[in-house]
Amino acid sequence: MSLLKFIRSKSFLKQLLFAGIIVILLVFLLMKWLNSSTNHDQRIQVPDLSKLTKEEAVVILNELDLQMEVLDSSSYNANYPPLTIIEHNPEANGFVKEKRTIYLKINRATFVDVKIPDVLGETRRNAEVTLRVVGFKIGEEPVYISDIARDVVRGVLFNGKKMELGKKLPQNSVINLVLGDGKGLAK
Repeated sequence: MSLLKFIRSKSFLKQLLFAGIIVILLVFLLMKWLNSSTNHDQRIQVPDLSKLTKEEAVVILNELDLQMEVLDSSSYNANYPPLTIIEHNPEANGFVKEKRTIYLKINRATFVDVKIPDVLGETRRNAEVTLRVVGFKIGEEPVYISDIARDVVRGVLFNGKKMELGKKLPQNSVINLVLGDGKGLAK
């Protein structure tokens, strides 16, 4: 029997029809099973958890049958109370299914401590940029001392006290620069 005759035979066509019906039936059953097991069309709106404590968020998320995981608490945002949620994923008003995990970022209690970078001998402009990049604020009025170089950093003050470079201070601290006045002799 040739291949062409076999393909045209009644037994092959019956088998092909049965296989097609079984495939269609399996696809139909699979779709029904997926709809029921994945809770198709069920949605829970994510609440806005910003500025809530972790404990308050746990209560709200448990009521909605959602999970929670703290991702990060390494940054401090002065616009949020300490130890409250500053951000979460999925975001507020998004839709999720039950038992979904909501990932939280918690505000630190205080600013992170940052090392004072070595800015001695740099110009005022360069030193201010370097200090701002690390997270410090620069005081309005620098202190000038007698020095041959004008506007070159000769020291760093915090709360009126001379600070050693490399020492750690809270981020967002106000630092005053000690600068040369350009009139004196180098020491």
